[in-house]
Amino acid sequence: MRKKIVAGNWKMNLDYAEGISLFSEIVNMVRDEKQGEQLAIICAPSIHLNSLAKLGGNTVSIGAQNCHQKESGAYTGEISAKMIKSVGCEYVIIGHSERRQYFAENNELLAEKTIIALQNGLTPIFCIGETLDERNNGSYFEVLKSQLEESIFGLSAEDFGKIVIAYEPVWAIGTGLTATSEQAQEVHAFIRKEIAGKYDSVVADNTSILYGGSCNPKNAGELFAQTDIDGGLIGGASLKSRDFVDIVKTFNA
Repeated sequence: MRKKIVAGNWKMNLDYAEGISLFSEIVNMVRDEKQGEQLAIICAPSIHLNSLAKLGGNTVSIGAQNCHQKESGAYTGEISAKMIKSVGCEYVIIGHSERRQYFAENNELLAEKTIIALQNGLTPIFCIGETLDERNNGSYFEVLKSQLEESIFGLSAEDFGKIVIAYEPVWAIGTGLTATSEQAQEVHAFIRKEIAGKYDSVVADNTSILYGGSCNPKNAGELFAQTDIDGGLIGGASLKSRDFVDIVKTFNA
């Protein structure tokens, strides 16, 4: 059975003290208020990872926002999957639209990052999504399919089963726009169908597919009620403890 997951992405926000304060609030609130088996994850900037992993315990898991595609080497300023794992992280975001847009990360590179993350015992939260132009011109299914095929469909069924997928319509990130529940469900069902076609229905049924795109406490319930939406990758709302925990608690109902 696939996992229900709410993963927060702090992006490039919060200094060290601010991060500790916010995370402590989240941990205490999740511990007191969450019911059920849903996972709460915070993906934080690298300066926070070691400390947050120690504070999270069994309550909130920790993920990084990126990793380098090589095991080690002369790559000044980069952080490796091995480093991330060594401080207690369990997850890493790979292929976020902002990495694709601002750092020119392509599907081939993201395939390498996924492999190195898996080799180091991390669970990739692999992001795919279309731009507004691709949505409007009707090419978004082809775009999503190519992102899957060129990045992660080369994995064995066993390795693919260790991945979490996040669908993030680029046009709905940080814009205040949100895909309707029907739009989001249509794409999530398409992704699951593509996985079944590449592997089989068992792998597809066991893959958690998250929605990322201006998800907040007001729309989370409707989104998460859809058959193929298994949670969310949360941006801005993860910077507010009450909002983030309320999204986590959507699964309590």
